[in-house]
Amino acid sequence: PAAAAAYEQALVDDPADEDARLGLAQVHLLSRTEGLDPAVVRAAAAADRGDLTAQLLVADLDVLGGHVEDAFARLVDAVRATTGEDRERVRTHLLELFDIVGAGDERVAKARRALMSALF
Repeated sequence: PAAAAAYEQALVDDPADEDARLGLAQVHLLSRTEGLDPAVVRAAAAADRGDLTAQLLVADLDVLGGHVEDAFARLVDAVRATTGEDRERVRTHLLELFDIVGAGDERVAKARRALMSALF
C-alpha cells in the first residue's frame, strides 16, 4: 500500500511520470495476485471461459511466471469473445500488462497487432 500511495502521489505531482505509472502498474499486478492459489485460479478459468475475473487473474499469473505470450493470447481471445464494458475491462487490463512487459518487447508488439485485429 505504501508503494502504491507513493506512485499515486508522484503521478499527482507529475501526470507524465512514466516511471511512476509503470511502478503503480507493477504494484497493482502484485496486489492482484498476492495470496492466490494458481491451481484454483487456473481451474476456475478453464471451467468457465466467460469468467473474466478468472481469465484476467490467469493472465496476471502468466506474466509473473514469464509466460507473457500465453497471457496476451488469453486476453486477446477474451477481447474477441466480449463486447461493451466487458471488452473494455479486458482491453484496459491487457494494456496495463503491455506496459509492465515493456513497449520495446517484441511480444508486446505482436500482441498489440493481434489486439487491433480483435477490436476491428
